[in-house]
Amino acid sequence: MTTMTDRSIRTSDDLDRLDFSKGEGTLPVVAQHVRTGEVLMVAWATREALTASLESGDLHFWSRSRSELWRKGETSGNTLRVVSLNMDCDQDTVLAQVEPAGPACHTGERTCFGSGVEPGPLNRLARTIASRSRAAPDGSYTRRLLDDRNLRFKKLGEEVVELVTALADRDRDRATEEAADVIYHTLVALQAEGVTLLDVEAELARRSG
Repeated sequence: MTTMTDRSIRTSDDLDRLDFSKGEGTLPVVAQHVRTGEVLMVAWATREALTASLESGDLHFWSRSRSELWRKGETSGNTLRVVSLNMDCDQDTVLAQVEPAGPACHTGERTCFGSGVEPGPLNRLARTIASRSRAAPDGSYTRRLLDDRNLRFKKLGEEVVELVTALADRDRDRATEEAADVIYHTLVALQAEGVTLLDVEAELARRSG
């Protein structure tokens, strides 16, 4: 039985297991943001392109219209730094987890699938908090917290106590609500110190190896 570990592509020898025959020497590569999970783009690659990706650390593709190798971001600077490559169960598609240096789409959008493709709620919350740090509507509670250090600490402490109380009471619904409040106030406090959700995710990734 093939395991997920078996599907990692780390060296050129791993490319021997890929099936390029269905695409007449090419196969699709799905580029996914390693931190947000967003699908950024899909393009085609040959063995040569994947070898170049492994050797350079930047994602390469094969242009079927021009019949040539190309490095994503070669002219725009919006490169896709390869974090990992994995093949699917049929060994005819590659998932490339990447760190983008800018918009992935040639139109200037974040992804080739348009603004309708949004990250998960936690990333959306972090983005909203970040936007409030730059400009906020009148009466914004997030803006008040960002402007008042003592209020930030007071509210974060209160929410942590309320979460612990709900857990001690084994109140599942209230614990869920309080956990959401703790996450919100934690992200606001981190934003005030210049720490982003991506920074936290990077630390978690480091700890997980």
